[in-house]
Amino acid sequence: MTETTADDDAELRALGYSAQFDRNMSLWENFALGFTYLSPVVGVYSLFATAIASGGPPMIWWYGIAAIGQMIVCLTFCEVVSQFPIAGGLYPWCRRLVGKKWAWMAGWVYGWALFTSIAGVSAGAAPFVAQLFGFEATPVNSGLISIALVAISTLTNLAGTKTLARVAMFGFICEILGALVVGAILLLFHRHQPVSVILDPHGVSHGGPYFPAFMSAAIVGLFTCYGFEACGDVAEETPNPGVAIPKAMKSTIYIGMSASIFVCLALILSLPDIGAVIDGRSTTPIQDALMAAFGPIGTKAVIVVVLVSFLSCVLSLQAAASRLAYAYARDDMVVASTWLRKVSTTHHVPTNALALSGVIAAAILVLGMFFANAVATIVSFAVVGIYAGFQMVVMAALFARAKGWRPHGKFRLGGWGWPINIVGLVWGVSAIADMLQPGGGDLPWYESWGMVMTFVAVVVSGLVYMVIGRPYDRSDSPAGDAWRPRSAG
Repeated sequence: MTETTADDDAELRALGYSAQFDRNMSLWENFALGFTYLSPVVGVYSLFATAIASGGPPMIWWYGIAAIGQMIVCLTFCEVVSQFPIAGGLYPWCRRLVGKKWAWMAGWVYGWALFTSIAGVSAGAAPFVAQLFGFEATPVNSGLISIALVAISTLTNLAGTKTLARVAMFGFICEILGALVVGAILLLFHRHQPVSVILDPHGVSHGGPYFPAFMSAAIVGLFTCYGFEACGDVAEETPNPGVAIPKAMKSTIYIGMSASIFVCLALILSLPDIGAVIDGRSTTPIQDALMAAFGPIGTKAVIVVVLVSFLSCVLSLQAAASRLAYAYARDDMVVASTWLRKVSTTHHVPTNALALSGVIAAAILVLGMFFANAVATIVSFAVVGIYAGFQMVVMAALFARAKGWRPHGKFRLGGWGWPINIVGLVWGVSAIADMLQPGGGDLPWYESWGMVMTFVAVVVSGLVYMVIGRPYDRSDSPAGDAWRPRSAG
């Protein structure tokens, strides 16, 4: 055991927990975990066609807007994790800043958002697998491919923190090099549009005001710009977490969103007919652009890199979900806590929590084989749930400050703490309100309001479970001690 590791373990004991993980994830590997969770390629490739059709080329500005807004939220996270570098991220942060009940609800919402994200990203990979091997992506074979991806991710995660770190780093290298190479080739040799096109909505509002159309495209930036919090989910597996994790979180946004903007710009400028994408005549603009630029063989090579990005993203999502479930169980906050908090003595990972995350994601994907629209609505809840969980941390930080919290971690905002927290809350609530707007057009009411109903169902079910089962009362682990002595919350 190194001196740094001994100091980190001593700090963890002072926070009320004993070390059970290996601290062998370096700063760069921790960053790679956050980057592959954020995944510029997954974010851009998943929603590019939808965003162009909704908001036209100016939708690219949402990457910058989301990056600024989420960086403000990230700074709050940096300050909190620096003082409380505990596995599980959002849940233990809320526990120490407010108390058990608030933490329980934050973990419930964030946990279901992670489970549905695993399913959603896995499902997003299926069409690329179908294109790679030349078969039609039907609901059944797409579901089977997605479940296979979840199984591969689960097995990889079970191999231990070092394997997770190495695969995340490999995914980061492949993704960033692939994004740079593909983007550069498209910009240099297959450009069809001027840069000024990102200011031209191409009539997407059909003669009406453009602002509603632009707001409808916000999801493209909001969907991409999270994942940095995963760096904190593995705080007990990273040396000197109070310094390393804030650096990794901020770098995830700097590099990840810069790559997203670059990839999106390259794709927009390579489109020969943007109007065809907007009016629905071209439904696969990314595949069409890649085929025109790289041909059949080159396109397959690009798709392989894309699939590595999807797999890395699922891997990082599952790592985050399992650490959250483990942290929940360690504090006896959920049914089957004794089973869920078991850590492998060989690989030092929460094996049962990993298995649970894989099984829940697979179950959602099985439903998708038969009820595609319903599951699409459930999966779309993931983004809202993540943002809601984020804002529960921001509100927790504001609550703790009002109660007298004086951050004493290695990363501190000082006098900027209050304004950064307030602006972060305004940003996050505005983003959630935008995402919860009911869909327009000719959609039936249950699809228009599907995301709202799913979000409400998750919150209400959590409240019912919390009130009836009182899971937050089963443990005397520290709570609310950011601003007062050890308390029951």
